[in-house]
Amino acid sequence: MPRHFLRDDDLTPAEQRQVLELAMAFRDDRHVRTPLAGPRAVAILTDKPTLRTQVSFTAGVAELGGYPLMVDGKLAQVGVRESIADVTRVLDRQVAAIVWRTYGQERIEEMAAVSRVPVVNALTDGFHPCQILADLLTVAQLRGGVEALAGQVFAYVGDAANNMANSYLLGGASAGLHVRVGGPEGYQPDAAIVARAAEIAATTGGSVLVTADPKEAVAGADVVATDTWVSMGDEDEAAERQQPFVPYRVDDALLAGAKDDAIVLHCLPAYRGKEITAEVIDGPRSAVWDEAENRLHAQKALLTWLLEQR
Repeated sequence: MPRHFLRDDDLTPAEQRQVLELAMAFRDDRHVRTPLAGPRAVAILTDKPTLRTQVSFTAGVAELGGYPLMVDGKLAQVGVRESIADVTRVLDRQVAAIVWRTYGQERIEEMAAVSRVPVVNALTDGFHPCQILADLLTVAQLRGGVEALAGQVFAYVGDAANNMANSYLLGGASAGLHVRVGGPEGYQPDAAIVARAAEIAATTGGSVLVTADPKEAVAGADVVATDTWVSMGDEDEAAERQQPFVPYRVDDALLAGAKDDAIVLHCLPAYRGKEITAEVIDGPRSAVWDEAENRLHAQKALLTWLLEQR
């Protein structure tokens, strides 16, 4: 059976470290491995709007020696015009792996249940695990290597009930980070995700804290991350979401509580003046553009690793 990457804890802490170390190698030499030489195709399905996912996976598959086969999810109407299972059975006979950016987590789980090739979650409403690999790679890049991740204090503030918060909890705990998630009441992570992250952290030396106090989340942090307050699919809630999140805006005042050399991350797209100020995202502490580039290296490493497990 193939290995899939549907949520962050699909990789054990040791496996996550292997992927990140390989990603560092790809940063140093973008053509260090070419497991898709042939070329072999990788199907990339996109149901949601995309920039970084499409760019990083298409470029990455090509750099691995393969052919990125883009599939417009809206045009294909996966799960509507044809069942997810039928689409998967068509694809897995012709491609080496399937990457899908979609809505419900149950959709990609249904695909993985029948696929004979690795399935990668390029984003669902539940998790964004490829982004977290890129974020961990960014911290490793700027802090002295993968071995330096354990013990870092990683604060995420904003919508703590979204896919980024879920993935930071699971992926950060796997890396041995002290993960702090700060969000307003009513926008906090699912208790089951928090419990799972705490379980992982107990094995890696990390820790998990969920709080409604943004200052508590950021106090002494090595890394401060945020995300848009309105996720794709929640646009009709934009007006009501503004006021509760204002105290969680990443600005100079909030950052004053973090370490002086704290790294600032944002998975993009960013809305300057809302979840983060222009002074911060365009300032000297921002590692956002390294973070965006690292989607390429992390995903190449992930695909390589998954293909080698078969």
